[in-house]
Amino acid sequence: MSSSPWMTRSTGTFSSSVRELARRIDAADAVLVGAGAGLSMACGPEFAYDGERFDRLFGDFARRYQFHDMYSGGFYPYGTLEEKWAFWSRYVWHNRYACPVGQPYLDLLGIVADKDHFVLTTNVDHQFQRAGFDGQRLFYTQGDYGLFQCSVPCHEGTYDNRDAIAAMVERQDGLRVPSELVPHCPVCGEPMDMNLRADDTFVQDEGWHRACDRYVAWRNAHEEGRVVYLELGVGGNTPAIVKYPFWRMVAQNPRAFYVQVNQGEVVAPTEIADRTLLLDEDAAKVLAAVRTLREG
Repeated sequence: MSSSPWMTRSTGTFSSSVRELARRIDAADAVLVGAGAGLSMACGPEFAYDGERFDRLFGDFARRYQFHDMYSGGFYPYGTLEEKWAFWSRYVWHNRYACPVGQPYLDLLGIVADKDHFVLTTNVDHQFQRAGFDGQRLFYTQGDYGLFQCSVPCHEGTYDNRDAIAAMVERQDGLRVPSELVPHCPVCGEPMDMNLRADDTFVQDEGWHRACDRYVAWRNAHEEGRVVYLELGVGGNTPAIVKYPFWRMVAQNPRAFYVQVNQGEVVAPTEIADRTLLLDEDAAKVLAAVRTLREG
């Protein structure tokens, strides 16, 4: 074993790694999927937050406000709520409601559907649900583009936003929405906000807590046995949610196996090197190949 405490390279060729991953899933008692933003990025250019898609969908915002990707637009200090919701309604519409279902999510479901599985994700784009994953096997820790919450917040409720978002998209003009469409809290009257974890105002509603309880129960029931911890597209922004817990659980269970797929950034502690598979590869390519192999 290397003297370094970290593994930072793929642990095999693409074909050998795909075969190993398929074999491990075949033999597993259970699979815990940990997914980050890289999984949605792997879905292709129709999911990109910058480049040609941004120019096509938000070129007017870029010209006026001088930001050049959707992520930056979400943090822009708009002068009015009408401007803010013109951006956010279009952003949510195209990234939550009007976009297709990413093929990597469909391939992942095809891979784990016949296994006792659970999904822990920091993604907020609803792709798992839209791909057909059972909502009872999903914990989305950071919120959902499809939900509003009070900006204060005065209470711990969230609200489906599809109709409100659609109306704002349809009626916005001059990069503003009509004032009467700006969403306000039905309890205190303050402006609504997106239910996304950005600071300590994030609302963890009843659904969030139920999902958390289901995740904890699943995790506790699988502390032993042949569990594959499959980490997909998780970077270094929020490692305490998926990456670090996965490392710890694999270290504590000698029959567990850890897989990390993350193009351009793979790392794992050498402490679990003999039970780790690192793939510095495109997640879409890996999942498609594993699905084909398992179904073949």
